[in-house]
Amino acid sequence: MTWSALALAVVAFVAMEPLTAATHRWVMHGVGEFLHRSHHRPRVSRFERNDWYPVVFAAIVNIGFFVGFNVDGFAALVPVGIGITAYGAAYALVHDGYIHRRVGWFDGRQIAVFDRLADAHRIHHLYNAAPYGMLVPIVPSELRTRAGRTDRNPLAV
Repeated sequence: MTWSALALAVVAFVAMEPLTAATHRWVMHGVGEFLHRSHHRPRVSRFERNDWYPVVFAAIVNIGFFVGFNVDGFAALVPVGIGITAYGAAYALVHDGYIHRRVGWFDGRQIAVFDRLADAHRIHHLYNAAPYGMLVPIVPSELRTRAGRTDRNPLAV
């Protein structure tokens, strides 16, 4: 991989956080709420309707990979796809693996940096509001203060 391709992959990874926050805010809590709603309710099975989001997003990235590998002039889509895929893997690891404990990798483990992300996500689930980002969540101070006054944990299994 060339330095420019690596830089493009890193830029794509970094750009995914605000794009993810915007998608979460205006799609998942907007027109796509019919799928995302399952994520804010107690899980009744191993899978949620919300799980269709990463399937659709992965399909879009795979189309980008196909075009990047097969259509002249679109090779830049390959490192962009690598950056997006790396972000998706990090998101899944933190969100599904650590915060929601949907896989057993983190059972009984506490990781300080992930705990901060889990606390921000708990606030999102408490109030169905900000923060919408995952790896760099921006929690409004009034919500953090309000959340500090409750022991309720909507993430508890």
